[in-house]
Amino acid sequence: MRKLATLGLVAVGLLFTGRGLWAQQSSTPPNPARQSAPHQGTQSEAQSEPAATLKVDVNLVNVFVTVTDEHGAPVGGLSKENFILKEDDREQTIKVFDRESALPLSIALTIDTSLSTRHDLPLEQASAKRFVHTILRPVDALAVYDFSEVVHDDTRGFTSDLKHIDEGIDHIRVGAATALYDAINVTSRALDRRKGRKIIVLITDGGDTISKVDYQEAVRSAEEAEALVYSIIIVPIENSAGREIGGEHALIQLSEDTGGKFYYATSTAQLDDAFRKISDELRTQYLLAYYPSQHTSFSEFRRIEVEVAGVPSAGSYRVRHRAGYYTVKSEF
Repeated sequence: MRKLATLGLVAVGLLFTGRGLWAQQSSTPPNPARQSAPHQGTQSEAQSEPAATLKVDVNLVNVFVTVTDEHGAPVGGLSKENFILKEDDREQTIKVFDRESALPLSIALTIDTSLSTRHDLPLEQASAKRFVHTILRPVDALAVYDFSEVVHDDTRGFTSDLKHIDEGIDHIRVGAATALYDAINVTSRALDRRKGRKIIVLITDGGDTISKVDYQEAVRSAEEAEALVYSIIIVPIENSAGREIGGEHALIQLSEDTGGKFYYATSTAQLDDAFRKISDELRTQYLLAYYPSQHTSFSEFRRIEVEVAGVPSAGSYRVRHRAGYYTVKSEF
């Protein structure tokens, strides 16, 4: 809490720190190089008068948006005027608009190496390499993680060196149990320190047997990092008795809540197709950024809604983005 003196009155200011990609104090012009997260302070009574002066200092909140048509193809060419953005049902003024295909990508390629996936691992490695060589540009960076009972950083951080990435993919090894939620948490924390667009690509059958964090903690860590989660759910046998239906549904919800997407893959061709669609989407995204209007509510989570309007086919478009943001950063 900080005390503010205004015309001899002592009041309390509420400081909201926005977790936007281009975060800055509202008294300064936008600075693309900084990033922060909205969090909420506390309020007390003014000491000299019953009435308190409320001062709100907010930062940009960034929302990466993917728009697809009725066939699932990315929609490009939209303008700022085509978007309506709301926070907690209150329409916001879009202060920054950009088509983000040129913004650097940080990708955490995260591969399930538990026993349940061992038969498909060589195919997954080969397909992952093709994806990396297709998507990665010199300005981008990628880290390879594998997880079984523990999470391993196979590239020891993010890199744009394709040879080093290929070696990291080659060196992943099969383990026993499945720490899926731990993997989401670890990769989210690594991405939280990155700038630009942040992506988690998960290749897994959806099971979790040994994680130290639960599903809710994993989701929150991804949302706080502003990471879009793309889940590629491996189903070797469509009607297998050992299929992890509950885990699949959790991944689907996680992908939707973060603004990513999920795909099923039962063959190498489908795996390659999922990677191709992810690559296409990442090159056709929009950035909408806004200063949140003043709130009287002290809810920890602010919900975001985005609509497309003013174009003939807007009614058939699907708009994907993160569900919202937390006003208080967790400490796991």
